[in-house]
Amino acid sequence: MQLTSKLSEKKYDVVIVGGGIVGLASAYAAVKKGLSVALVERESQNKDASVRNFGFVTVSGQQSGAHWQRAMHTRNIWADIAPKAGIEVEHSGLHMLIQRPEAMDIAEAFLQTEMGASCRLLTQAEIAENTPYLKDGLGVLYSPHELRVESKTAIGKLANWLSRAHGVDFYNKTTVHSIELPIVHTSRGTLQAEHCVVCPGTDLHSLYPETLAQAKAKLCTLNMMRVMPKKAFKLNAAVMSDLSFARYDGFAQLPEAQKLISLLDNIQSAERKAGVHLIVVQSADGSLIIGDSHDYNDRELPFRDVRVDDLIINEFHQVMDIGEIDIVQHWLGVYPSGDNVVFKASPEKGVVVGSVTSGTGASTGFAFGEELIHLVLESK
Repeated sequence: MQLTSKLSEKKYDVVIVGGGIVGLASAYAAVKKGLSVALVERESQNKDASVRNFGFVTVSGQQSGAHWQRAMHTRNIWADIAPKAGIEVEHSGLHMLIQRPEAMDIAEAFLQTEMGASCRLLTQAEIAENTPYLKDGLGVLYSPHELRVESKTAIGKLANWLSRAHGVDFYNKTTVHSIELPIVHTSRGTLQAEHCVVCPGTDLHSLYPETLAQAKAKLCTLNMMRVMPKKAFKLNAAVMSDLSFARYDGFAQLPEAQKLISLLDNIQSAERKAGVHLIVVQSADGSLIIGDSHDYNDRELPFRDVRVDDLIINEFHQVMDIGEIDIVQHWLGVYPSGDNVVFKASPEKGVVVGSVTSGTGASTGFAFGEELIHLVLESK
């Protein structure tokens, strides 16, 4: 039974459903256009992909074309607003250890593309100075673009800043049941708005399920962990490896990638089947977040396979030379994964549904939020 009491007397230009990074990015895009915004989140604070991930704003390796451009634009917005919102950038840049000749072929081809601008192969002297914790390889591909924020705190700080500095009204612990503009029906009453942007994250069934079904999305569950090195050191940039060259679209879709993909399918078949590749980032306390794996299903998988953890840890030790580590946390990440890197649609006038369906919300969400606001304003 729908509640008819008003949650607020205000009439908003836009109500946004969902307090993950895409919802927050959409709110930011809306206020930049001078729109009044309410954001409705069913939890006290978002607890899904946006806070379970690496906080790794990744540019190099994103799918070429529009998605890579989303990542560049999003990275620049993060760099602008992070200090305003009190969000620390823990480190910047990316070092990819090149372990095999086939990976070097990909790196050299990548540098010849638009995406390779400002990226380069480090000299041996630079490798010795900047990446002393990496094992020996054939080289290191460096990208200056990446940023690392602490996702479990950055989302809350971003929400607080949008409320404090931009007047976004937040309605947490509130579930949207249905949308009949200008009325948005929630578990605590109704809101009034001219437009509505639905950013469902992993909830593919509550609102506009028929529309979301067009994304053909499954839920991807990830094994992730936090480790503490027994010997302190400073990570100068995020770290990835050959498995990442074979997985990230911006590398893996290059013609030169086929040899490495075939090789890894043979010699690291367990890792490839589990969707394992290596990302290493560091937090302010010196601990490292490492991952991850990819398991696709029609639901979030609640159980963690420790054999997959072992594959991730083994790859970590193949790349990093930092001595012993203690595993201090395990958790499962989750995100919607569809046929395309993003999904957006307008199921009815004044309403837009949007989702980053590639696990790249932190990396592309601000640009995608602008697209959603543009679309919803055009839909009525």
